[in-house]
Amino acid sequence: MIAHYYDFRIIANKLFINKSGSPSGDRGMNLFDVYPLNDIIIDKAQGSYVWDDKGQIYLDMYGGHAVISIGHTHPHYVNRLQEQLHKVGFYSNSVKIPIQNLLAQKLGEVSGKEDYHLFLCNSGAEANENALKLASFYNGRKKIVAFTKAFHGRTSLAVAVTDNPNIVAPVNQTGNVVFLPFNDEDGLQKYFDENGNEISSVIIEGIQGVGGINVATDSFLQKIRSLCIEYNAVYIADAVQCGYGRTGKFYSQDFSGADADIYTMAKGMGNGFPVAGVSIAPKLKAKHFMLGTTFGGNHLACAAALAVLEIIEEDALMKNAATVGSYLIEELKKLPKIKEIRGRGLMIGIVLPDELTAIKKNLLFKHKIFTGEAKPNVIRLLPALNITKADADIFLKAIAAELNMV
Repeated sequence: MIAHYYDFRIIANKLFINKSGSPSGDRGMNLFDVYPLNDIIIDKAQGSYVWDDKGQIYLDMYGGHAVISIGHTHPHYVNRLQEQLHKVGFYSNSVKIPIQNLLAQKLGEVSGKEDYHLFLCNSGAEANENALKLASFYNGRKKIVAFTKAFHGRTSLAVAVTDNPNIVAPVNQTGNVVFLPFNDEDGLQKYFDENGNEISSVIIEGIQGVGGINVATDSFLQKIRSLCIEYNAVYIADAVQCGYGRTGKFYSQDFSGADADIYTMAKGMGNGFPVAGVSIAPKLKAKHFMLGTTFGGNHLACAAALAVLEIIEEDALMKNAATVGSYLIEELKKLPKIKEIRGRGLMIGIVLPDELTAIKKNLLFKHKIFTGEAKPNVIRLLPALNITKADADIFLKAIAAELNMV
């Protein structure tokens, strides 16, 4: 058998990439066109920097959408994956997989939720999907409370609790979900007063990501906790983007002091390797075949996730996220023309006036800095948790230059 190795740079150069991002080669299958793409091919990555195929270096203040938690190609992470791959890459969940237990133990230690139980899956949407199902199994109810500007994923039930009609197909629409105003304690109380015994769960992002870095108040999260206890509903904290140490605490919900019944996590969990988890309070009991997965918790995924937790703990990355994040927020507040700074730790939203929305594009193509956005006018910062103050200063200098030009 002959192994074939492909140089993807050569392939990319042979295929003309048009402005929509779709290859228009003479033959072969093309990609389904789902995103507008920047005409950049990332060829190498290390720490908080990436290089394109022409050798141009970029500062990564976006972390591939909050995924890169410990920096690109961290040596310990790479070694753990390589060592595991040389042993076994995959076998099904029909056998004992000890590294799953190691991951659960370490997650309990680092998150401070040692009495919870872990279900492993593959993506944030899948984590939320299973959390919502688990809640319904627990109390036998159907109604779900979600909130305006929420984003919980693109699969069936996860997209049904996402406040974006553009991505909800007719088959996903359900009368079981109600969207209440974010941070409206009176509105939440009223809905529970009228429907409490029918509510299965409440799902909320402690800090909304796609919605624009909107921070749930501590009192609002405490209100959710008390109402869920009163009515035996399940409190689901979607920590897919705002968890895993990004805010300076392991879950952003931890600021409120109100424990959720279920925490969902994904993005920063594997530093780029697809892995997700559902952390489940002891009162929700397991039953065989209630949940299931083929790829969830596979050997490689667990090796990646375990490496991430080891690095977060050993290098005190939650403390670094809090320190550098606070520095960024305070320095950004000093700059002109910014309407508002939102967020905690290294999950930061910069709200710009409508006439300055081109700044994100300028940061990328003029200053070679990747950032995220929440349309139409919020720049999102989601860098690696080990970003340095010197890296932060490069970004601050660039955005200051842009703001002072207009």
